[in-house]
Amino acid sequence: MNSYPKFAQIKDRKYKINTDFRVAIECDKVARSNVSEEERALAIIYLLFGDEGLKNSQDWNDLISIALKYLSCGKEKQENDEEKEIDMDFEQDWEYIRTSFFYDYKVKLEQGTYMHWWEFYNLLCGLSDKCILNRIRFIRDFDIEQIKDSKEKEKWIKQKEQVALKKEIIKTSEEKRLDELFEKQMRGG
Repeated sequence: MNSYPKFAQIKDRKYKINTDFRVAIECDKVARSNVSEEERALAIIYLLFGDEGLKNSQDWNDLISIALKYLSCGKEKQENDEEKEIDMDFEQDWEYIRTSFFYDYKVKLEQGTYMHWWEFYNLLCGLSDKCILNRIRFIRDFDIEQIKDSKEKEKWIKQKEQVALKKEIIKTSEEKRLDELFEKQMRGG
């Protein structure tokens, strides 16, 4: 049996990690949010280590380092990780994930079911090619440039459009400020 981490040790303090997979998914959502880097870091510290983590500001740098390592399941980031096209989004693909876990493992990822983040991630990575999530990811990743037949290529283009991830438009703080100013002026203020 794997012994997944449950605590973070910083000097003489031990912090309990909220290891439920849903918390890690929420951390992923926070990491991609439009708030400042400091706000993201504090939100992730709070989600994983609770009030105890927030109240000890002298440990924040260590806690965020531990959090990043924990969220990546102890794996080091590879050089080409930044270049890879994202083919899955926890929020947008949740129904596919849920259905695939049931299809492959007969596991229901319902609200009350606890599963450690690392176990969830390992199972996610081990899903079969037959499950809906991996079939969708295959379509998203498929290079249609290798198809020569125009009718076949058109079919693939339509499939890719149907399952494409919706891109979030991330605005800088300056763009947000200008949008707010524009809206204020439009309301006569």
